[in-house]
Amino acid sequence: MKGPLFFAKILLFGEYGIIKDSKGLSIPYNFYRGALKIPNEKNQSNTDSHQKLLAFAEYLNTLDTRLVTFDWKQLKADLDREMYFDSSIPQGYGVGSSGALVAAIYDQYAFQKITVLENLTKQKLQKLKVIFAQMESFFHGKSSGLDPLNSYLSLPILINSKEHIETTGIPSQHTMGKGAVFLLDSGITGETAPMVSIFMENMEKEAFSTMMREQFITYSDACVEDFLKGNMGSLFQNIKSLSALVLKNFEPMIPDAFHTVWKNGIETNDYYLKLCGSGGGGFILGFTPDFEKAKKALKGYPLEVVYHF
Repeated sequence: MKGPLFFAKILLFGEYGIIKDSKGLSIPYNFYRGALKIPNEKNQSNTDSHQKLLAFAEYLNTLDTRLVTFDWKQLKADLDREMYFDSSIPQGYGVGSSGALVAAIYDQYAFQKITVLENLTKQKLQKLKVIFAQMESFFHGKSSGLDPLNSYLSLPILINSKEHIETTGIPSQHTMGKGAVFLLDSGITGETAPMVSIFMENMEKEAFSTMMREQFITYSDACVEDFLKGNMGSLFQNIKSLSALVLKNFEPMIPDAFHTVWKNGIETNDYYLKLCGSGGGGFILGFTPDFEKAKKALKGYPLEVVYHF
């Protein structure tokens, strides 16, 4: 083992909205994780991952040294020993596979790094976010930096706006509770860049832009507030509205096979689906007041519970 474990993340609320300065809420998800490793007798190198690390290191060498500097001597020595990122985080599933890798590299090799142990002021969090956005751009073309930040800190993060982020507490889970947030596996890998391109093109249309500003962000922000305050009745009303809005306006981001499933949830109130990350495949996020009911309604689909209430 070369470095510590870094977890996946789930953006509960704020997908696409945070591009336009809505609120967002991101939580670590420790079911999936990754760590930097150097091969030994027990573990063989992962050639694909090693090659990606070599390319990533080349890219990092082009970053502004006033923003972040790395221990190139040590990084090169470890890459010469065929270091790779050993990860169970599925790629293209909207749960931060590249974010965990970025966090691991920063943690292991950045000079003068900001650590979780110090007083994380607003300025330090913002600086970390900017560094991580630059680093993760290698994978997506453009990054907010939030996925690596969540993975690095392993704390829930509340996004108030682009310039105002803070760590936050979320209500305690009720392991015996009936309600749940869950992941539904679409069985398809999604790609972030094409989905974001579609969104940015749509934003140039006045009707779509108005819908985002007047409806999407309103419902999404309300969901964040309801979830943090534990207002579950109001939360489900707002998620239902958000789910219906996404079904109507984000069609390309919802895999074709799931349009009917999505609609059924809204009509029966057994569950409500929303995008997990940029969509187009990967996981779909579900909210239900009664997980047993949702499980029956979604029989045959692989579900994973993320949070009980």
